[in-house]
Amino acid sequence: MSARLLAVRLDNAGDVVLTGPALRALRAGADEVVVLAGPHGAEAARLLPGGDEVLVWRCPWIDGQPPRVDAAHVARLVADLAQRGFDGAVIFTSFHQSPLPTALLLRLAGVPWIAAISVDYPGSLLDVRHNVDEDIPEAERALSLCRAAGFQLPSGDDGRLRLRSPLPDVADLVGSGRYVVLHPGTSVPARAWPVERYAEAARLLAHDGWQVVVTGSGAETALCELATGGVGINLAGRTTMPRLANVISGAAAVVVGNTGPAHLAAAVGSPVVSLYAPTVPAVRWAPYRVPRVLLGDQDAACRDTRATHCPVPGHPCLTSVSPHQVVAAVHELTEGSQLVGASPAGAALLPRPKDGIR
Repeated sequence: MSARLLAVRLDNAGDVVLTGPALRALRAGADEVVVLAGPHGAEAARLLPGGDEVLVWRCPWIDGQPPRVDAAHVARLVADLAQRGFDGAVIFTSFHQSPLPTALLLRLAGVPWIAAISVDYPGSLLDVRHNVDEDIPEAERALSLCRAAGFQLPSGDDGRLRLRSPLPDVADLVGSGRYVVLHPGTSVPARAWPVERYAEAARLLAHDGWQVVVTGSGAETALCELATGGVGINLAGRTTMPRLANVISGAAAVVVGNTGPAHLAAAVGSPVVSLYAPTVPAVRWAPYRVPRVLLGDQDAACRDTRATHCPVPGHPCLTSVSPHQVVAAVHELTEGSQLVGASPAGAALLPRPKDGIR
């Protein structure tokens, strides 16, 4: 339908990674797809097949630490988009976000056709106003918008998360032995497992013969050093996102909260021990279509609150998870079984699916 499309996803890296299958669907029906991403998601966008170019704009109504609305900042974006002459745009949002402010800017830039999911009346801002059952995985939610707009995944594309290859070599960081990745940082504090528990899990894993690799940003160096438990390798601040993705790709399992590297793990097919705070629904945001153990009390009082700081004294949804449970989950995943739907008391063991998910 459209020769040149703009795909908008202005959130964090994990949100962008989950939009990957939708980008591939758009690219299958367009000559070019340009991605408009926020500064926290741009590096992830560059890793995704389907996008031909990535533009970066910090959005005042999406960014987690939003800048003040500035007329000149907005005008520069509108002028840049107008100059590029897009034939259409698809705006990807999370369930709690409205696409309409972004759609207004795209209309001002002269974009003639716009599709988005919207529960609000869009007036003349949208040509395709899609409605969707919200209790589906985020990647499928985005794909449903593409289908409503007339775009399908190409034949042979199974719709899983995927990154561009090859990823840069990381042998200098992790060596050649088998290892488990621990990623203690989270995008918001309410999703964090206590760092002393990571440290204890690291020591237990090392005792069982695993090499432990701890990942994080440069700002998380001290946190990651604590998480090594004195036995692991601290890679905080030493990886670009492509190198982080390959470190995760080589891991036998990844222990991580609900944050971007969980979705990178899904995109490279690594099993995940998901320390999942239920502030947003796991059905939407848990690691997608990879073997996983979901740990954490999914019925805790913080459920569905979207809290960024834990509203319940003691952070019980995750402090109920012990290092021994995490280590047991790692062993279950690395022994060739898939674990899903765990309660704080443990996980339910299910056979690995026949489609060969790893």
